[in-house]
Amino acid sequence: MAAMNILGKCKTLQTRACASIVNTHTSCANITNSVYFRRCLGSSSVILNHKSHELGQRNNRLLSHRHFSKTHVNNKVASYRSELSNAKRIVVKLGSAVITRGDECGLALGRLAAIIEQVSELQTAGREMLVVTSGAVAFGKQRLRHEVMMSQSMRQTLSGSRDVNGGQIILEPRACAAAGQSGLMSLYEAMFSQYGVTTSQVLVTKPDFYHDYTRNNLRSTMSELVKMNIVPIINANDVVAPPPEQDKDLQGVISVKDNDSLAARVAVEMDADLLIILSDVDGIYTGPPSSEGSQLLHTFYPGDASDIIFGSKSRVGLGGMESKVKAAQWALDRGTSVVIANGTTLDNTIQKVIGGRKIGTFFTEAKPSGLSTEQQAEKARDGGRVLQSLTADQRADIINRLADLLVERQDRIIQANRKDIDVARRRGGLSGPMLARLALSPGKLKNLSDGLKQIAATSHENVGRVVKKIKMAEGMELCQQTVPIGVLLVIFESRPDALPQVAALAISSANGLLLKGGKEAAFSNGYLHSLVQEALSMHAPRDAVQLVETREEVSDLLELGGLIDLVIPRGSSDLVRKIQTESKGIPVLGHSEGVCHVYVDEDADAHMAVKIVRDSKCDYPAACNAMETLLIHKAHRNTALFEEILDMLKAENVKFHPGPRLAKSLKFGPSEAGSMRTEYSGLECAIEIVDDVDEAIEHINKNGSSHTDSIITENAAAAGQFLQEVDSACVFHNASTRFADGYRFGLGAEVGISTSRIHARGPVGVEGLLTTKWILKGEGDCVQDFADGGEKTYVHERLL
Repeated sequence: MAAMNILGKCKTLQTRACASIVNTHTSCANITNSVYFRRCLGSSSVILNHKSHELGQRNNRLLSHRHFSKTHVNNKVASYRSELSNAKRIVVKLGSAVITRGDECGLALGRLAAIIEQVSELQTAGREMLVVTSGAVAFGKQRLRHEVMMSQSMRQTLSGSRDVNGGQIILEPRACAAAGQSGLMSLYEAMFSQYGVTTSQVLVTKPDFYHDYTRNNLRSTMSELVKMNIVPIINANDVVAPPPEQDKDLQGVISVKDNDSLAARVAVEMDADLLIILSDVDGIYTGPPSSEGSQLLHTFYPGDASDIIFGSKSRVGLGGMESKVKAAQWALDRGTSVVIANGTTLDNTIQKVIGGRKIGTFFTEAKPSGLSTEQQAEKARDGGRVLQSLTADQRADIINRLADLLVERQDRIIQANRKDIDVARRRGGLSGPMLARLALSPGKLKNLSDGLKQIAATSHENVGRVVKKIKMAEGMELCQQTVPIGVLLVIFESRPDALPQVAALAISSANGLLLKGGKEAAFSNGYLHSLVQEALSMHAPRDAVQLVETREEVSDLLELGGLIDLVIPRGSSDLVRKIQTESKGIPVLGHSEGVCHVYVDEDADAHMAVKIVRDSKCDYPAACNAMETLLIHKAHRNTALFEEILDMLKAENVKFHPGPRLAKSLKFGPSEAGSMRTEYSGLECAIEIVDDVDEAIEHINKNGSSHTDSIITENAAAAGQFLQEVDSACVFHNASTRFADGYRFGLGAEVGISTSRIHARGPVGVEGLLTTKWILKGEGDCVQDFADGGEKTYVHERLL
């Protein structure tokens, strides 16, 4: 009666779609639902087939007007992960091992809930989601096992007989499916309804795909459901399926129908943009995942299957990685993008796949000609070891050659740089300070070349330098010497001049290097990198310094913890914070902001104060060491010095914002600073009044970023207190904040400025890219020789 009532309300909808919804909302036996659904596909075909052509045309029009764009290799297949965000219609296949509990009896509700939440969010956001699921047998087994155990206990009580096989209850899979299907669908309906999403049940068997009329009817039904913003839940009807072969692992207790080929067929029939196959492993491996040396394939190309060794089938179900690969390739060949990923982790896998993250194995027909980032990192490590084996003179030769190339090829460098600037101006979106950082000039290149020659001149003092030497005992000498860190990943924005700087520092310290530059400097970075490789070829592999030009997301690079030893971000505060947050296994060296202060003390020289404030703010406003907040002693508030500073800033077109205290004393003036912790990165700054040096120090330690701060004063006591108590990486007296730079410090160049308190702080040159190792030389010595009554004693004499 419930079914009739619902169908009565659906007169304007397609019969099969209504039947699908009815099956979700009623608690009829699975076999009844299945027969009814088969009748719709078979007996009712006379009623429905005359509309199939009209429905097909309607669905084609619907597909052609999707508001999500689609990229094309095979008309629509995504070539790169970044294009998966364009997918509109998505099929998610839930494998048996994903939704089945570890005891293979019942469902893993926590995992299932996490998946349903993601699917619901995507559906609500305007995607068209379809779910191909397993689990009916597992759900039914949970129910039937309880019934069988109860009935066995009754028989044993009455007759004393046992109906067991080795202590294990044998259940017929089709009976489990019949008992579990309604409960499984009720569970899906209840969980999806929490997010306001309607679902429908679609039971299919192999014959449904053998005949055109049943296949067309099935496609029309699912298209109608999708059109009505309903999520079809599709499952193989194991109730009427032929008996599967015996599951060797479980001795026939659970044998779920292989849904991999079903998911692929549904995705192709429904013209889906993306098929996500969720399994219990991270993706496709070169061999069984548990085998030594087996590696995860992040990208799979047609033809790669011949290089893969497949292991045994799934712990539950009849699928297996081989069947998944075959299904994925079949769907890819027919125009559907595919990703195989791990669905057992509560880590928003589906959302990350669609967001383009490097999750699972991505199937694509567009095989890039270059190396993967993993291969680049490995080659960088190998190249770094070759650099370490070179003499200091050879490393210096490479850097000097690079310095010369920057001057010799400056016309071609500037030509490439102009291309980047032209593209940036056409596209828009880059601020004035960002364009200033992007631009290269002969003067910049000359300064850059001079800095590289400084690095070359100090290369003899870097790798292999003995830091400490100790005579442990007679015949035993221990020394600590400098060695490279390993492989560096440097990420930079709009600063092509950073590339040769960082490359020279890496070569000097014998580190392998991965460079990830911003797309806004693609032409400049590409040409500068070719110069680095040309210089390297004198004595070392060109691969020692790699430029990552693939579409890898920064977050994916930060997951290469086994290949990268240190990350150095150079760019905006947003970039640095993002990297510091997302890097979970790799140390990050850098600073997130450059909120630098200049404090004009009561005893400051007026001429010096104006000069230093101008230089700190106006020399290069986009730099991280430019002044962002000016603090002025209250004694100067109504003096000529105060007015002279303001006039100078106005003349330099600097927009300034008074702090809370100064704003109160102004009847008219500019808008108050929204925050005293702002990095303006342009011709803009904040100005505030303080009572004395104590308040200045308190303000800086509270609002600064621990980068660079300076005091202008002739009072030695005030200067000493400021230098001692300001907690920043660089603290200056009577000097511009712009001196916080590796080149100006005599480091040759800097790989970045660090506000960290571990390893390196301030401008980081070669020293910050080195670590140490201990070398012990003995004469057959053993610890037992130094035990009580032993022949030797420790001396621990410091030799260096």
